[in-house]
Amino acid sequence: MPKAKEKAGKSGSKNIKITPLGARVLVEPEEAKKHKEKTDTGIYIPESNSTEKPEQGRVIAVGEGEYQDGKLVPLKVRVGDKVIFSKYGYDEIKVDEKKYFVIKEENILAVIK
Repeated sequence: MPKAKEKAGKSGSKNIKITPLGARVLVEPEEAKKHKEKTDTGIYIPESNSTEKPEQGRVIAVGEGEYQDGKLVPLKVRVGDKVIFSKYGYDEIKVDEKKYFVIKEENILAVIK
């Protein structure tokens, strides 16, 4: 069984020694950018959801893929891709106090070029 490709994030973090299984991807999430909305008269409108979940991140490692009709089908995303994923379609893990998401490939909605 070949190992998934691994790469340190752009933040300069050390190599992650996690290999997702099957059709799963390890993603380092980007924190949601919070901006205050301001009316024309200068009044700031409070955010409706202060705990906004991130929906974008960078792929850190990928699994080998999944078997379909006896053949291994590799994943379409690659290490380093910036992806948009389903808001509730991931499992959160912590490694050295840093947050990562393990996401099934089917929950990745798009790759940002």
